[in-house]
Amino acid sequence: MGLTLVEKIISEHAGKTVHAGELVISHVDVTAVQDGTGPLTVQEFKKLGKNKLNNPERTILFIDHASPSPRKELSNTHMVLRDFHKEYGAVLSDTGAGVCHQRLVETFVNPGEILIGADSHTCTSGALGAFATGMGSTDIAVGMALGKTWLKVPATFKIVVKGKLREGIYAKDLMLHLIGMIGADGATYKALEFTGDTIDNMTMSERFTLANMAVEAGAKCGLFIADEKTKAFLEERGRGDKFRQILPDPDAEYERIIEINAEDVPHTVSCPHTVDNTKGVNELGHVKVNQVYVGTCTNGRIEDLRVVAKILEGKKVHEDVRMLICPASKDVYKQALKEGLIDIFVDSNASILPPGCGPCVGVHAGILGDGEVCLATQNRNFQGRMGNTKGFIYLASPYVAAYTALRGYISAE
Repeated sequence: MGLTLVEKIISEHAGKTVHAGELVISHVDVTAVQDGTGPLTVQEFKKLGKNKLNNPERTILFIDHASPSPRKELSNTHMVLRDFHKEYGAVLSDTGAGVCHQRLVETFVNPGEILIGADSHTCTSGALGAFATGMGSTDIAVGMALGKTWLKVPATFKIVVKGKLREGIYAKDLMLHLIGMIGADGATYKALEFTGDTIDNMTMSERFTLANMAVEAGAKCGLFIADEKTKAFLEERGRGDKFRQILPDPDAEYERIIEINAEDVPHTVSCPHTVDNTKGVNELGHVKVNQVYVGTCTNGRIEDLRVVAKILEGKKVHEDVRMLICPASKDVYKQALKEGLIDIFVDSNASILPPGCGPCVGVHAGILGDGEVCLATQNRNFQGRMGNTKGFIYLASPYVAAYTALRGYISAE
């Protein structure tokens, strides 16, 4: 029996051939934490009695969820990570550097590797052809100490997308469409292996969006075959020598195969308060919004900002709408400045936030008022996600977000 992509990667790291359902101990290449989960990981690491990290150069601490800190309690937790960095030599990605998942793909993760992170959207790096998954803080502490982890090899859903997406339809629409099809728990502990000519033609930015939201269908990871686009991305980031291609076997066994015709995917929105509560924009009616947020590890890349700038250029955000734009990393921010995108945003009356998670987790910057509605490019719209249980969050692509900001209601034109 042949191996799927995830089985091949884990087999390499376990030192033996493994199949779905097996419990294995696997070598880990990269471990990561962020400022919400990191302090607990540090606490658990110190309980293990280890006086050094297994691989400090590939142990990354990110300060991104409350960046910069909005209150003293969070500032104190940031101090825990900074002190750990100095004491143990772990890499620190501090305030303003960007969202952990964007930084990981920009700088730290390579094809064929295993990344474990104390954040559910660690799966973003799967777009590079890596096995990347989120785990609890204690598991990450063990990985940091030993360079190993234990896991059950996930079965795989093969997602085959064929054809060309219609004008103005993006990867975010496709992923929301898929989640609406199978449900928020439809792929629990499965690997999603994305393939088909639509996927082959996607930019790395779009692939990152798909991989990022794999967990919103319950998946353990989302993976892509590393190809020439992956190689070009790595070369741009100074890591061209890290490129390698791992292919699933022709006779690999998949638990389920899901086929999607790209031309059938509409402008898709997730409605409150679950990601799988999806509708086409034309089904919504006149949904007024108070805030539009463009950014996060899902859609805060330079390609996303270009889409928004093209629509906003020469226009003003609706007078009843607050528009917040947050680049996913410092490098994205610098590129947006270089291309004049920030000028376009400021001239349209949008507000620019420092690189990081921004309003997504409801810690600071853009918390909703009672009864307010936000259209966001993030990955979750759970009740209270943006800091107020009385707020309402809709999820959509940057394209829909830009038109919504101009119109004052959810729109794709």
